[in-house]
Amino acid sequence: VTGLPAGPFLCWALLGFVCLSGIAVEVKVPTEPLSVPVGKTAELSCSYSTSVGDNFALEWSFVQPGKPISTSHPILYFTNGHLYPTGSKAERASLLQNPPTRGVASLRLTDVRPSDTGTYLCHVNNPPDFYTNGLGLINLTVLVPPSNPLCTQNGPTFVGGSTELRCYSSEGAPKPVYNWVRLGSSPTPSPGSMVQDEVSGQLILTNLSLTSSGTYRCVATNQMGSSSCELTLSVTDSSKGRVAGTLIGVLLGVLLLSVAAFCLIRFQKERKKKPKETYGGSELREDATAPGIFEQSSMKVDSSKGLLERSPSTSTVTTTKSKLPMVV
Repeated sequence: VTGLPAGPFLCWALLGFVCLSGIAVEVKVPTEPLSVPVGKTAELSCSYSTSVGDNFALEWSFVQPGKPISTSHPILYFTNGHLYPTGSKAERASLLQNPPTRGVASLRLTDVRPSDTGTYLCHVNNPPDFYTNGLGLINLTVLVPPSNPLCTQNGPTFVGGSTELRCYSSEGAPKPVYNWVRLGSSPTPSPGSMVQDEVSGQLILTNLSLTSSGTYRCVATNQMGSSSCELTLSVTDSSKGRVAGTLIGVLLGVLLLSVAAFCLIRFQKERKKKPKETYGGSELREDATAPGIFEQSSMKVDSSKGLLERSPSTSTVTTTKSKLPMVV
């Protein structure tokens, strides 16, 4: 169909002429992302063009970074001539122009916080103007200086080895970059033995030497400021460690041998102190008299008769007496 008026009046021809009249809702927002320092006030500009009527409605909503628009949460909305703040940002959110009936629907958000970073949706709805969706998107970033980073070390620190130093700030927007420097007057390691990643905050030291020992500082920086931490690295000679280990092993061995010798000597002394056991069998005693042998001790003197008399032996059957005259 040709010759039809354009602009607010739009006609379609479909099985005849059907003409609809109305004004399309047009929403304008900045194309560039908005950055605001933490604690300051953010103004999110949103303007629209439509014929405001009784059905005009405005809604601001928020989407967290990386989430789809369908998960948006309302901040405030205006309808039927009244403003209704809602959600966690209700106490800090307001309109620059209230009521927003003159083409200005900008949002003011005070005391911005890191959690305010995300996408904001300005949605104007004015039935029967349905020609467009009446939606504008604004990306807001709350700028935060880097928090005090944490410096850590991982890996052996022996001569000739390699070790890793790490630096990380839990807060900071935009994400900080990291730079390692060595403090003091000691010579800086050669570039080939010192490799760092400014994004991850990693520093790798290779081919360590005793001169690699010292204090290293990591500085985290973004457009809001910087912060730093320090770490002391001590490189040791592994050969000295092996000598010390060998010496300790020898001393332990000598100590164990000394304890064993002491226990053996004590055991032998205790054994000598034990009394001899008495044999209860047919063992011959050393002071026993052999059968048929008379000892001189068995002879007795009978002073009354003046005779020597032998005591009978217990091992003989007959007893013999011999009397000899006494010589005076």
